[in-house]
Amino acid sequence: MDIKRSLVLLFASYGCFLFAQEKTIDTVYVFDSQMNKVKLFHKVNTIKAEDIEKNSTNLSETLRFQSPVYIKENGRGAVSSPSFRGTTAQQTAFVWNGININSMFLGQGDINNISLSGFEQMDIKAGGGSVIYGSGAIGGSIHLNNILDFNKGIHASLFSEAGSFDTYNNFARASFSNDKLSFKVSGNYSISRNDYKVEEANYINSNGQYNNSNVNIAVAYKLTPRHQISWISEFFNGNQHYPVFFADIQTKTKYETQNIRSLIAWDWNTSRFTNAFKAAYTEENFQYFNNIDLPKSSGGTGKNYILKNDFNYFLSSKWNVNLITEFQVNDGEGYQSGIKKVSRNIGSVSGLVRYFATKDLRFEGGIKKDFVENIDSPVLFSFSGNWKALKWYETSLNISRNFRYPTFNDLYWHPGGNENLKPETSYQFELRNQFKISDIKLSVTPYYMKIYDMIQWLPSSLGYHSPVNTDEVESYGLESQIEYAKKFGNHALKGNLGYSYSKSVNMETHKQQMYVPLHKFFGNIDYQYRFLKLYVQGMFNGLTYTDTDEKRSSALDPYFVMNAGISGTIVKNYTLGFKVNNIFNQVYQSTAYYYMPQRHYSINLTINF
Repeated sequence: MDIKRSLVLLFASYGCFLFAQEKTIDTVYVFDSQMNKVKLFHKVNTIKAEDIEKNSTNLSETLRFQSPVYIKENGRGAVSSPSFRGTTAQQTAFVWNGININSMFLGQGDINNISLSGFEQMDIKAGGGSVIYGSGAIGGSIHLNNILDFNKGIHASLFSEAGSFDTYNNFARASFSNDKLSFKVSGNYSISRNDYKVEEANYINSNGQYNNSNVNIAVAYKLTPRHQISWISEFFNGNQHYPVFFADIQTKTKYETQNIRSLIAWDWNTSRFTNAFKAAYTEENFQYFNNIDLPKSSGGTGKNYILKNDFNYFLSSKWNVNLITEFQVNDGEGYQSGIKKVSRNIGSVSGLVRYFATKDLRFEGGIKKDFVENIDSPVLFSFSGNWKALKWYETSLNISRNFRYPTFNDLYWHPGGNENLKPETSYQFELRNQFKISDIKLSVTPYYMKIYDMIQWLPSSLGYHSPVNTDEVESYGLESQIEYAKKFGNHALKGNLGYSYSKSVNMETHKQQMYVPLHKFFGNIDYQYRFLKLYVQGMFNGLTYTDTDEKRSSALDPYFVMNAGISGTIVKNYTLGFKVNNIFNQVYQSTAYYYMPQRHYSINLTINF
């Protein structure tokens, strides 16, 4: 274990002492260098730090109201998972500064155990992306990005919020930068008793309390005009109590997690090529308590050691080649799960070619081969084209093959693990159409996806569940979004409205998949007048089946939820805000039996130094 960690740091250290000259690195540094290339061909929803503050309770709330992603949440702040285009949470990739961070045990990210604060930008990309972002990027990917600025001097800010159900959220950030050095540190602490009631459903969110803390540190230094080294680390600690329905007779449980993510990067830039080398270490620790008054009953520790290199070469002004290589070691150990000490080596090679035929027409083709220990992984590919046909019309075509390999739980959980599983694969097609008239942008994207060898845990003849490669799944639908932005004098107005239609069908039963709503709308309107800001946001979720038989009696009813907030800079550098969530007091569930809170409030103060 220590030898592997030393190798990662050794490779990173060598990169830091190689020098060249001349070309100045841009004054803004983004750790995920591929994202700007992705945006050339794909629709990406970008959520900035000021947008995140509208839904500062947790990441689930932000995604629910500001993206097409469907969120399945076991009550506010509890276990939460995302779904793109009718796929599962395991088929959604979470990418932290260019590194895939899905759990090696579960194969997904628990949204409410990923810190919301500390990121300057979040990008939401629907559609496959395994050629660049690896296993799990089948339905879509969620990108958590840190950005470092140069020549910005000293800045600091404090955000403090108090809300219903004894909820408190505090976030502080400080930064310094000059022409060679950029440094940023931030910290967040959130806590809530979370004991809300839904009287119409006779529901009390008993034992629903949670708290979490997070620290982010990032630094970049320009060794020469062409060479830059950077380092970023994140430390997260979370504690979730799981709601119970009968507090007097049910045993109360809880879940604790501690995560570490650390990344060292060396960037080399010239007029003809760029090279980004990364060495990363990620660690996930979790403990489950089936009685909160007793020691842990199960748990696990997973450690990833990652080396990744992204080489980008400009053959000419029209041709660009990109080679991405990655090697990682996954080490895992479970407690009371039957998973002994296990280890897996994973390597991959991706090649992409981009051709810029004209300023209005460009193409990209990619191919990738993964080498996963004891897993026969397929050859992946992607093809994209973008054409600005008219001043007001642009179209993009994307075709790809993507995959997901089995997790440690899938393979080794005892009893039930299945070491003979094959990876899931998918073929995907989408055609994006974008119209721009004056200050209005409209995008309409029909898509089609077919998934093979879906991994599902099913009852076995031995009396326990076991994962097997099951039937094919066919998903198709439509995503659309209209955006508007306008400034006139001291007034600024910005709005967007998104709609998604998702049909995801098991090819054997011809039934809709569980927890895949046919319809979802989301919308946000922001208005600013001088020192005053106002926003309104809403989300409609259609009928959602909770079983594989499309039983209407057990389905979740459609619901519409609206939030609003107002803020004003009352004194220089001091901004006071007030929010009302679920204005219309809607009774709703995103997961069967677990109700979300009705109308609730919060007040916040932001201080900029």
